Amino acid sequence: MNIFDGITELSVLTPRLRAGVLERPATESTAATVVFVHGNVSSSLFWQPLMLALPASVRALAIDLRGFGSSATLPVDATRGLSDYSDDVAAVLSELGVDRAHLVGWSMGGGVTMQLLLDHPDLVQTLTLVAPVSPYGFGGTGGADGHRLSNDDAGTGAGGANADFVSRLQGGDRSADEQASPRTVYQTTYVKPPFSSEHDDVWIESMLTTATGVGNYPGDSTPSENWPGFAPGGSGVLNTMSPGHFNTSGIVDLAVKPAILWIHGSDDVIVSDTSFFDLNYLGQLGVIPGWPGVDVAPPQPMIQQTRTVLGAYQAAGGALTELELADCGHSPHLEHPAAFLEALLAQLERVDA
Repeated sequence: MNIFDGITELSVLTPRLRAGVLERPATESTAATVVFVHGNVSSSLFWQPLMLALPASVRALAIDLRGFGSSATLPVDATRGLSDYSDDVAAVLSELGVDRAHLVGWSMGGGVTMQLLLDHPDLVQTLTLVAPVSPYGFGGTGGADGHRLSNDDAGTGAGGANADFVSRLQGGDRSADEQASPRTVYQTTYVKPPFSSEHDDVWIESMLTTATGVGNYPGDSTPSENWPGFAPGGSGVLNTMSPGHFNTSGIVDLAVKPAILWIHGSDDVIVSDTSFFDLNYLGQLGVIPGWPGVDVAPPQPMIQQTRTVLGAYQAAGGALTELELADCGHSPHLEHPAAFLEALLAQLERVDA
């Protein structure tokens, strides 16, 4: 069973979409609510062990983003950055009568929750970022200040997707026979090898719920005169995080700053200063030919950028806790559940700055 005992599956109809939601109900009607937002090529299923580990007095909700899990497959307007997703989450919470919650966002979901903090600040009681995308997006920026490397954000977005991986997602490949199979990608990048769990098959099923196509994963692409020859289009998942579409560094300027907890793994190969998903870093390694050099296309210092923005958030009065977990990849909640839970429970006790 993909839905664990103790978890309830809901279908929530909002004016924006029909969304799949998992709930671990609370024993008290006045309970605090924790809302979990998954990352790219995943779904709410990944949150279930953590939801069940929370105290019974806490209400836990995990929302499937559009095109993932059991939510409706609707196109994503990438020119809005991650705002289609953050508006969807806000609509679901409104329909469920949740006017304030502790938000937890993983990877791309971290970007969604940062965007939600900007667009719907009254909803956010605290914010927990789990291996989040940089506030300056994914790829195509340099330095701690996140400056864009080209006017068209060449080398970012859907054009960088692995076509074989997309095909295997679409075909429902559950094998571990090929480098681009979802199972192999999970085993080698979502977690630090040789980590495995009794629920790995559930995580693969979660990945396979990803809707593929121009409007969803990965999106569309346009030609570019800049290396490596393509730029992001205006539709689909990967284009939402191109730096010309996405920038949440404005959280520093919010009048009210909820406490932020940032949890990440020291051995993350997805969100990293040396990310194997950053084409500029792969070019520097010689994996992609024709790299124009570090002056033109430096690897994105993702961790440095996040630390700089969150440090400025703290300097401007926001409470910040950073937890870097050793021997941990891109999924701290799976790989180090006890340490993660301890940090999250402490976060739920914090108040606004």
